[in-house]
Amino acid sequence: MIREQITRRLLAATAAAALLVAAGAARAADLTAGANIGNVPWEFQDASGELVGFEIDLVKEIARRMGKTVAIENIPFQGLFAAVQSGRIDMAVSSITITEKRLASVSFAQPYYDSDQSLTVRADSGIAGLADLEGKVVAVDTGSTGDIWATQHKDQYGFADIRRFEGLNPAMLDLAAGRIDGYISDIPALQYYVRDKPNLKVAERIPTGEKYSIMFAKDAELAAEVDEVIGELKKEGWLARLHEKWFGAAPDKGTSTVEPAEMPKTK
Repeated sequence: MIREQITRRLLAATAAAALLVAAGAARAADLTAGANIGNVPWEFQDASGELVGFEIDLVKEIARRMGKTVAIENIPFQGLFAAVQSGRIDMAVSSITITEKRLASVSFAQPYYDSDQSLTVRADSGIAGLADLEGKVVAVDTGSTGDIWATQHKDQYGFADIRRFEGLNPAMLDLAAGRIDGYISDIPALQYYVRDKPNLKVAERIPTGEKYSIMFAKDAELAAEVDEVIGELKKEGWLARLHEKWFGAAPDKGTSTVEPAEMPKTK
């Protein structure tokens, strides 16, 4: 019993020390970026435990060009908004859509990706699209644009329930296990996720005309500085090459991945 107690205390002490080291590393960096880790292919852990993804690469390159270091902090999607507003982090990524409502309380650099929502289901479910979801249970990410869309269209499509998750992985596990019938979320993440999973399929694209960007505290000076760097990355073709790395194809002409744009502002 004494040995077990000592072992437990040692494990607890080791875990506490690891947290302190991580916190110290974050404080030591010039910038801290929040990200909802597990949001493939934007920010996730690879087999070795390293943080990788489109937006991880983007944030690191932006920091490098600014002559700064950056630490990544794992924060659930909904918590990213409060984290930038309070100054706990300097910026946030996680395929965050620019919206008029969000612009009232935070700032964004220019967009770098055009997207829509989508419906993902089990391949053997018999569900071909949104029209087949009457009486079914759908999942969304808490506070996401998918959550907003599903809530607004619940009565139209007759969803029996909307269940909210913190990230893609737990929702997809419940989908595969049959505990939910469909998952509504960003189409690039779902297309990437199901590419090697024949038991799942993206059943329908939901046009929403979204654009992703990096989020900051309202009117933060850093937002304008990062916006300028993103513009340079587009002109040099660096962002187009990043798109090819993560999606296996060049971005379409005219999209925000290749076309410089103005910093979003409230109308």
